[in-house]
Amino acid sequence: MSPPRLPPVVRALLIANTAVFLLELVAYDPLIALFALWPLHTPYFQPWQLVSYAFLHEGFLHIAFNMLALFMFGGPLERLWGSRRFALYYLACVLTAAGTQLAVQNATGNSVPVAGASGGVFGLLLGYAWYFPRDEFLVLPVPLPLPAWLLAIIYGGIELFLGVTGNQPGVAHFAHLGGMLGGALAILYWRARRRFSS
Repeated sequence: MSPPRLPPVVRALLIANTAVFLLELVAYDPLIALFALWPLHTPYFQPWQLVSYAFLHEGFLHIAFNMLALFMFGGPLERLWGSRRFALYYLACVLTAAGTQLAVQNATGNSVPVAGASGGVFGLLLGYAWYFPRDEFLVLPVPLPLPAWLLAIIYGGIELFLGVTGNQPGVAHFAHLGGMLGGALAILYWRARRRFSS
């Protein structure tokens, strides 16, 4: 039996992120200046950065891990929800990740721009754990497979700890948490709307 085909939105996101990363290899500085998410208190912020930042990455490992997670979690969710709902869900996660990060940066005075699909990817992790909670993943160095629901809780807890303590500067931990928040809000909204419309 052949593996299921990659659904269209996930495929488009993989292609777009890869294409932008290749552009970064030759025009990194202007792309970051225009399309990374700059804090509101800097003169570099532009409204389109609320989405465009999610297509930029800081190096090969950054994009590799994000695209692997997009492939692993995004494909099953798009097949479950359909392409339109999946695209709206991913966009909601990207936007809430951006909004959360901007709020934290405004409160702390941080002026470092943010780039990466991680906020959207953390939202996909939450969605996957919500709908496929018993699926298991082997995450090194843990010697035992972890169910998806536990994996989401562990990653969310780590991001919260690192964000609050500042033990890993240079990583947008609150954007990751914002992506998970956006995913939860989208799922709860869809459930509530179905309940009240039935």
